Amino acid sequence: MKNESQYSLEIQAYLKKAEERLAHHRELMQQVKKYKFDTIAVHGLYNYQEAISNNQGAIIEPIYLATSQAYRDADELEAALAYLIPSWCYTRIANPTIYYLEWVLALLEGYQTGVETSCLVTASGMSAIMSAVDPFLVKQKEGPERINFVSSIQVYGGTYQHFAVRKQQERGIEVRWVLHPEDINEWREKIDEDTRFLYVEAPSNPQQSFCDIQALAELAHSWEIPLIFDATCATPAILRPIAYGADIVVHSLTKTITSGGMSIGGALISRCPIVTKLKNENPLFKENFAEYVKFLPFRDNGPAISPFNAFMTLNELRTLRSKIDLLSQNCQKVAEFLASHPRVYQVDYLGLPSFPFHSLAKRYLQLVDSDDGTGRPVNRYGHLMSFRVDGPPENARRVLNRFRLILRATDLGRIKSLATIPAISTHQQQGEEAREKADIPPQMIRLCVGAEHPDDIMADLEQALNSL
Repeated sequence: MKNESQYSLEIQAYLKKAEERLAHHRELMQQVKKYKFDTIAVHGLYNYQEAISNNQGAIIEPIYLATSQAYRDADELEAALAYLIPSWCYTRIANPTIYYLEWVLALLEGYQTGVETSCLVTASGMSAIMSAVDPFLVKQKEGPERINFVSSIQVYGGTYQHFAVRKQQERGIEVRWVLHPEDINEWREKIDEDTRFLYVEAPSNPQQSFCDIQALAELAHSWEIPLIFDATCATPAILRPIAYGADIVVHSLTKTITSGGMSIGGALISRCPIVTKLKNENPLFKENFAEYVKFLPFRDNGPAISPFNAFMTLNELRTLRSKIDLLSQNCQKVAEFLASHPRVYQVDYLGLPSFPFHSLAKRYLQLVDSDDGTGRPVNRYGHLMSFRVDGPPENARRVLNRFRLILRATDLGRIKSLATIPAISTHQQQGEEAREKADIPPQMIRLCVGAEHPDDIMADLEQALNSL
């Protein structure tokens, strides 16, 4: 970037105005950080000044559907497209509605962590994952180069396909699978000098695996590589991995965060700075990874969310904490019911004390701003679980077909209860061998418990299981 004095006086005037706007943004950020989680979720950065000065007094963030911004003159246009001043130059790159969503998500993920955070919102959860991992898989030297990354095998089926097919099979980038993400030694054995990052999903979909987040982040940082964490099933209402050392968090906003089921989106939230040993001439790569991705590779690849979907997500996000509290309590009751059912041989839910990873998850999954009456936070474990039907795989299909209230769908995170058999749906493409390694048997039914009264959900499960 040129020295400011090398620009025309007209451009320098725009730079001065931009610095005033950025100073106001920094001041507003510090003010909003003092609020509680629920207040941030409701208001974000949309305060009186934003409403009255910039948005005709609208009490709710407006939807800006325009594809681009008009400029006062050539000087403002030049400054904007050179990234010298804040601008809504093109909705693929930046948009006011998307801006409001990005900053509320950054603030929620960074809530009470003491860490600066930044966010990029994308068109889907998978595009968020792609945007998070691709910048670390670039060549660093001339000629042949060995590149690998280490990931838990217990991930969403689409993530598995992206890593196994799009990265390893098509591009020759080695993915090293960890079969037991709770075992820090297994991670340690997979890392070498060519490893670019560690990737984990927790709680995992559908088998509810978990890991020691802090220990895994420390291991990654000892190799000067980042930990990338998919926290979709938890949401920042019960887990903020950056607080424990994670560098980058990804979400499918389509799921629990937008539980109404009417919009698709994804998010990448990064700590500032991240840990990485990769060389990149742009200082933002390390200092503000989400912003680096937004203004460079994301700009060129183009997986942008629509402003309408961003608006829908903003409105659903406002009640996130109370929603997760209710859904988690419902799921706990349903899991306890299924755990004692004679036609179920295993229930996978982190809230059950008998579940292998319960004690590990209990250290991390806590409802934000909660108090059990003794000054300690309340544990909540989310509303995704799985259960395994006794007998041959046909029994699971028979039970699924008998549901009358619970909807059969590959989706999850809805306000309505949904169920599927992962082996024939969300994880079908990864093949039987990989499903076996990931602990996804054909007898498993994934159940995402909604906001219905738990008695009605349990009654539907009872009548379906009694069909066997």
